Amino acid sequence: MRARRLLVAALLPLTLAGCAGTDAPEQESAASTAASTAAERSGSGDDPATASPAAPAEAAGQRIEVQVAGGQVTGDTGRVPVPLGEPVTLVVTGDAADELHLHGYDLTAELVPGQPAELQFDATIPGVFELELHDAGTVLLTLQVS
Repeated sequence: MRARRLLVAALLPLTLAGCAGTDAPEQESAASTAASTAAERSGSGDDPATASPAAPAEAAGQRIEVQVAGGQVTGDTGRVPVPLGEPVTLVVTGDAADELHLHGYDLTAELVPGQPAELQFDATIPGVFELELHDAGTVLLTLQVS
């Protein structure tokens, strides 16, 4: 019985250590990649005096950009496929004030003329969803999440 307790006591820290960090493996991987990239840019990465600051890491996922001018929609329009679970950033720039609305996810953002508006979310709901200018009733695109 004593041997069993010792075995449990010895394995418990290993079991708990194996669970550490499982909530955000992508963040750890991204941080590791960013650190490696910064080290490559600065040479060895060992000397802080010669290291250059790392450029901001690109956000993972899919970036979809749309422009609206004079009622005409350009950019990533139509049906846009998005893998289920993918982080998505929708960026809309328009020439008139309005409200963006992504149906199904019920996300909104104010559209100020000449300034990009962003909606960021994880595509966790499968289906086809319209992104529209709420006040104008203009459909900008549809997301096909699958």
